[in-house]
Parts: sequence; structure tokens; C-alpha cells
Amino acid sequence: MIIYIDADACPVKNEIIKIASRHKIKVFVVSNGGIRLNPNPLVETIIVETGLDVADKWILNRLENLDIIVTYDIPLASDAIKLGAFAMTPYGKELNPSNIGSTLATRNLMHELRSANHFLKNKNVTFSKKNRSEFSDGLEKLIQKLKRISINE
Repeated sequence: MIIYIDADACPVKNEIIKIASRHKIKVFVVSNGGIRLNPNPLVETIIVETGLDVADKWILNRLENLDIIVTYDIPLASDAIKLGAFAMTPYGKELNPSNIGSTLATRNLMHELRSANHFLKNKNVTFSKKNRSEFSDGLEKLIQKLKRISINE
């Protein structure tokens, strides 16, 4: 099990690293720049070239069954799930084969609505302590579930 962070806009990098360290899980922090290196030996920072979906492709080329990706990018999460990986949003929502279709459809609909209505563009949503706590709880539960799955394989 490895955790991949789609890191450019991820607000829970520190929470992921803390939880992963407790479980001794390798973490790749993938971005196209602007990320501070972490001295933790379980954390590897990957800086990819600037370009459309370069970080996504780097992650997808390495994902394996039972790996975890943390991302806001729903199409990336969908591709990861097809590869047998598990996905989670920074809000702690686990994305899986049973809910990724509806999540992707909602994302596409909202993208179209935002494109058509200029008043919906750039609506900033704050990320609270409660969101961080919900994420941490969700990641912990997912790791525990994947550990049980790997023991049974």
C-alpha cells in the first residue's frame, strides 16, 4: 500500500503524512512545483513538468491494487479506481466503484453550470478544522479496511 497525494491544491498533506507515518506507509507527494520537501523518510516529493495532466499521468502509471490516492480531481480518481486503487477527496469522502459514477456525473454537471453562470465561478469554499478532522477519520478508516483486505488475500 502506497499513498499518492495529488498535491498542488491539497490542504491535508500534513494530515496524510502524519497518519501514513503512524502506519509506516510510503507517501508520494506529486506536484508541478511549489511544494516544500518533507524530511520524513517515508515521504518522497515528486516534481513533474508543467503541463496538462502531467502529475495525473505520473500517478496513474504507478498506482497498484490497494494503493490510495488523495485528490480533488474526480476524473483522476475515476481512472485510479479502474486500476484497483482507492481514492479519497480532501474532505474525507471515499470514492469507490459504487459511487464514482454518480460523483463524476455531478462533477460534470456542476462544471457545465459554472461555465454557463458567471456568478458561480470562483466561489471559494473554506476548509475548516472540522473538514481536516473528517478527512483524518476517513483516511484512518480506509487504511484499516485495506489492511484487512490485504490480510485476507
